[in-house]
Amino acid sequence: MSLSECRAECLRNCNCTAYANPYITNGGSGCLIWFGDLIDTRDFIGMDSKQNIYVRVSNSEISETELSIDLEKEKGKKRPMKLILTSMVSGVLVSGFINGAIFLMTRRKRRAAQKKNEDLELPVFKWTTIVTATNNFSKENVIGEGGFGPVYRGNLSADEEIAVKRLSRTSGQGLEEFKTEVILIAKLQHRNLIRLLGCCIEGEERVLVYEYLPNKSLDCFVFDQNQRTLLTWPRRFDIIMGIARGLLYLHCDSRLKIIHRDLKTSNILLDGNLNPKISDFGLARTFGENQASARTKRVVGTYGYMAPEYAMNGKFSVKSDIFSMGVVLLEIVSGKKNRGFDHCTHCHSLLEHAWLLWKENKTLELMDECLNDTFVESEVKRCIQVGLLCVQKCAEDRPVMSSVLFMLGTEGAILPEPKEPGFLIERSSSSVRSCTSASSNYDKETMSITDLEAR
Repeated sequence: MSLSECRAECLRNCNCTAYANPYITNGGSGCLIWFGDLIDTRDFIGMDSKQNIYVRVSNSEISETELSIDLEKEKGKKRPMKLILTSMVSGVLVSGFINGAIFLMTRRKRRAAQKKNEDLELPVFKWTTIVTATNNFSKENVIGEGGFGPVYRGNLSADEEIAVKRLSRTSGQGLEEFKTEVILIAKLQHRNLIRLLGCCIEGEERVLVYEYLPNKSLDCFVFDQNQRTLLTWPRRFDIIMGIARGLLYLHCDSRLKIIHRDLKTSNILLDGNLNPKISDFGLARTFGENQASARTKRVVGTYGYMAPEYAMNGKFSVKSDIFSMGVVLLEIVSGKKNRGFDHCTHCHSLLEHAWLLWKENKTLELMDECLNDTFVESEVKRCIQVGLLCVQKCAEDRPVMSSVLFMLGTEGAILPEPKEPGFLIERSSSSVRSCTSASSNYDKETMSITDLEAR
């Protein structure tokens, strides 16, 4: 009996549970049919066979079994798919987080840089533009030495010249001082103040871009034997008045009350028509509307121009600038430097010399001898008297800038008598001494000055 016939026989009997071909050693065929529980009788007779047994089941059982098998296969397929999807989603999330963090950091830096530029309130030049304009900061283009670094002449175009102040890395001016100078000058608009065109902050490099003034600084004229003759008295008087107007603007008329703290002849620049412009605001400080003075533990400035109360106690105010203005005024009239001034019978002080001449009623002897043919006696005397009023020892005795400008510009004005000046003069590189009389409190033993910079 064949296998198909055996199957048909099992299907005809409702009690048949399984069927199979028996193993016939003679190569024949047959049919084994099971009823009830399945027992392979061949195990009992020691037969070893690899034949199949066919179990009879209902259609519903076949459907459930196939469904279970299909589900197991589907689950097997879904597991690696879930792993793949989970890995992909995780990768996308991690990548998104990293990219988001990078984007936020970049945007934060960009906003910080943008805010920095907005705070500066003026154009920011590219470093490559500055390098090209100055021919890579060529020595041939150096036109001066500012308080915190060299100043170069540059060309932005064929018709536009600029002055580039490059912060020296050994200058001592930090980023905050640099920003102070930028922010202050950016807010200032006056014909007697230097005009700032822009700046550049590139890594460690910090650069200020100014308008170019062809006649350099006032000291190049006043103290030069040849150039001083170009400064007739009318020109000197106009320069004095221009400086006074610029300083009055800083103290009273600008948006901020500003103390310059380093006014001197080398910080007064001259344009093509010899009009003065106050420059170098690296040490400048702003005051509140009702603030009268301030103190600092770090006294910086220039010998010969510093008020005594600032040099010894670190106290500065508008009266500190007034003292410096007085020194500059006397230097312009005399053509002599206060620092290093020497006289055969006097101390090393232009201020003391002016004071002694004033007391002896020999005021005109202080005047630069090259002015003999051009001066106006009343104006010269008035300028010297105002200069002495500005350099009085006690800050409270010095006039405010509005009074200085009024006294300078008013012919026939009644001026107060000046009191003794404060004499603070550099004796050597390591010591500073007083040149006042024995009654002065500013003597060598009581003086303590730190971080003075000869600039």
